[in-house]
Amino acid sequence: MLHTPYTAEDFSVNPLMFYYETTRACDLVCKHCRAEAQHDPHPDELTHEQSLALIRQAAQFPRKPNICFTGGDPLKRADIFELIELARSLDITAALTPSATPLATYDAFKRAKQAGVHAIGISLDGADAPMHDAFRGWEGSFEKTQAMLSYAKELNLPVQVNTSLCQRNFGQLDQIAQLLKDKQIAMWSVFFLVPVGRGTEEPRLTPDQYRVAFDKLHKYSLTMPYGVKTTEAPHYRRFVLEQGDNPLAPPKAGHGGRGKAYAAPLGVTDGRGIMFIGHNGEIYPAGFLPLCCGRFPQDSVIDVYQNHPTFVALHNPDNYKGKCGACKYRFQCGGSRARAFAVTGDPLETEPDCFYES
Repeated sequence: MLHTPYTAEDFSVNPLMFYYETTRACDLVCKHCRAEAQHDPHPDELTHEQSLALIRQAAQFPRKPNICFTGGDPLKRADIFELIELARSLDITAALTPSATPLATYDAFKRAKQAGVHAIGISLDGADAPMHDAFRGWEGSFEKTQAMLSYAKELNLPVQVNTSLCQRNFGQLDQIAQLLKDKQIAMWSVFFLVPVGRGTEEPRLTPDQYRVAFDKLHKYSLTMPYGVKTTEAPHYRRFVLEQGDNPLAPPKAGHGGRGKAYAAPLGVTDGRGIMFIGHNGEIYPAGFLPLCCGRFPQDSVIDVYQNHPTFVALHNPDNYKGKCGACKYRFQCGGSRARAFAVTGDPLETEPDCFYES
C-alpha cells in the first residue's frame, strides 16, 4: 500500500493520530494522570469484540490513521497483542505506551514487536529516581523505565520518550535531555501540563518558564541525536518559526535530531488531525480534551470525526476566538485546545498559557 504524506486537505476527513485508551487499569498512581487510572479495569470498557470492531472501523477512514494503544496501562489488557495484530493485518501503523510496572518485561516488548508494534512510548518525568518515582507514585519506576529503554534498544524498537513538564520537574529539563542523549531514542516529546484529571493538582509553568523551556527544546532539536517535539504546547512551533527555523525543513547534516523534531506538521492539534477513543468507547477530540462527542459502537468514529459540530469547529483555526483567532500563526499553531477548554470551558477560546503578543 502506498502511504502518501498527510496534508491539510486531510484535516476535515480523517485524523493522522487515532488514540485508543484500551483500559483505565494501571498499577501506577501518577500525579498528573489524565485518566485517573485505577488498579482494576473499569466494568464498562470495550469488550474484545468491540475493540476489534473499533480497529476495523478506524481502517475505513479515507486514509488509515496511525493508532496508538494507550491507557491506563495497555499491558493490563489480556488481548492487547491480538489488537495490535489486527491493526498490522489492516496495514495500520501501531504504537504502544506501556507503564513502567513489572508487566513491562523484555518478553512483553518482544511479543509487542512480533505482533506488529512500530514504536514504543515510554514515560520519563525526572532525571533521577527521587523525582521520577515521586511523580509516578511507585518506588522503582525510574529503574524500571531505564530497563524498558534497554529492552527497546536491544529489540531495535523505535522509542518516543514522553516527559510531562510542570513546576515540579522544570528545573531538571537539561538533566533529562542529557540523560536521553545516549539512549538511542527516536523522539523526545515534552508534554506541557493540562489541568485535567489528577493534573489539576499540579501547578503549570509560568509564561517566563515557557520561554525558557522553548528555547532549550529548540537548542536540543539542533544538537541532540533525537528528535524533539511538544504535546499540548503547539505555540512551540511559532517559537521555532520566529527563530528563523522551518519546522518542515529536512534534516541538516551534523545537526543531530534536526528535521525529525516536529512530528506534528501542518498544525495538527486537538481534534484537528487527532481523535481519542476512551476505554468505554466515548469519542473525544483528544485525550486531554474530555469533551464527549459520541460513543462507539453506537456512533461511527468516522462520522463523528467528519461531522460532529465540535470536530468540525476544531478543524478550522479561523473558528478560534480571542487572540488565537486573530493570530497569524493560528494554522501552524492554534494553541492547546485542551488547555483552553480546561481553563475557560470553551475549546475554541484563547490558549491561556501563550505568551505571544502579535
